[in-house]
Amino acid sequence: MSNYYKSRFFVFGKWWNWSEAPYQAAKTTVESEINEIHSATKANDTRLIGQKVTMRPDWDEVKYEAMKIVLTAKFLQHHDLRKQLMDTGTEELIEDSPVDYYWGCGADGSGKNMLGKLLMELREELKGE
Repeated sequence: MSNYYKSRFFVFGKWWNWSEAPYQAAKTTVESEINEIHSATKANDTRLIGQKVTMRPDWDEVKYEAMKIVLTAKFLQHHDLRKQLMDTGTEELIEDSPVDYYWGCGADGSGKNMLGKLLMELREELKGE
């Protein structure tokens, strides 16, 4: 279910190879920066490029919704990945990132784990699909 897992899908008007890419592209409104992210050949490169883009001023307010749109598209377009998510049942999902305190749990477990929470939210929403 990693955002770096290769899974081609359509969202935001383009085909993407990893969910990390459209999420990073959503950070900016500069078309050349979006295209640079879209052209990246490795998932981690999209993250590195995304760290340097001209950040849209409302990013902190919209980043959760941007990730939700991206992951919803990914899971709706890939039945195998959706099944993998659904097979987690009612388990708590944790993004075990020692460096990310927003999307992950952080090194000491005090992070917000927003990616885990989002995946659990999507799991509930996709039950009837």
